[in-house]
Amino acid sequence: MLSICMIVKNEENILENCLEKLSHLGYEIVIADTGSTDKSKEIALRYTDKVYDYAWDQDFAAARNYVISKASNEYIMMIDADEIVVSCDKDKLEDMIHKYPDGLGRLLIINDYSRKDESYRTNSRISRLFSKELYHYEGRIHEQLIPRKGIAPGEIYDLPVHIYHGGYEGDLDTRTKKTERNINLLLKELADKGDDPYILYQLGKSFYMREEYSTSCEWFGKALNFDLDPRLEYVQDMVESYGYALLNSKQYETAMGLLGVYDEFAVSADFVYLMGLIYMNNARFKEAIAEFIKATKMIRYKMDGVNSYRAYYNIGVIYECLGQTEKANTYYSKCGDYKPALQRLKNVSIE
Repeated sequence: MLSICMIVKNEENILENCLEKLSHLGYEIVIADTGSTDKSKEIALRYTDKVYDYAWDQDFAAARNYVISKASNEYIMMIDADEIVVSCDKDKLEDMIHKYPDGLGRLLIINDYSRKDESYRTNSRISRLFSKELYHYEGRIHEQLIPRKGIAPGEIYDLPVHIYHGGYEGDLDTRTKKTERNINLLLKELADKGDDPYILYQLGKSFYMREEYSTSCEWFGKALNFDLDPRLEYVQDMVESYGYALLNSKQYETAMGLLGVYDEFAVSADFVYLMGLIYMNNARFKEAIAEFIKATKMIRYKMDGVNSYRAYYNIGVIYECLGQTEKANTYYSKCGDYKPALQRLKNVSIE
């Protein structure tokens, strides 16, 4: 019924862990190696005899479509080498394929990473399960699943599959090197297709990963000039990333412009929390506190803490700055074991 497909290159340090977890599911595993010079192929062959060589041609969609063509089954679940299956309810998974035969199934992707001694966890849904008769990949980089010509897109549904992704980790030098290839491929794609909001978004994200926030803002700004559907996940992420890029580049007044799209995007705690930070950085503390409180009452979120300890912590910071230490300590105390809050509680108590 289902084949798990992957493309790999020089992944010997992480591939074993990925394939070991996948092997327990009992599905066919199909791998295209795009030119490994390490032991990736040797490791892959321990778990499947369907390992194929693919001559890398600077096109991720082409490589994915190639490996899909080698699968024995109609339904494909695409996994990357830096992803680990945390949980999978096979019975529910197969029931959902029967229920939505022409749909796109979304995996839950869990990302853990750190920046400047701060730990973050985000959760997102990405379409990864589909019928190869109905869909294929397009796009040289950050490729997307597209219905084949003449086929209407099916329903998007959430799968009972949770994936841990470690690809966002690494120091700035590592992330800079990793994004260099991506940026080059995206610029080629842009030259071929002309201004495309999704490509512009991915360029903005690439420069954001490099902490080149002003450049990131420029690419996001170009994409946001298009008439975009605010319900699309990448559009929501772009607006939020743009807001953080503006804050990180100290463009605080410009960030206030996101008030103009508040009604469309204040559907998750992530955007509301961001608006709290924007108000806070513009010294509009009353409005900032109101946004943080609103965020704590929301259920929908991607980043851990935006509707709980991170929001409470920033309220505490505001009250501490205003000299209201008792109120500050009240909110710091709501943050549980969040280290910055514990440190502030200790420091405020000493003072």
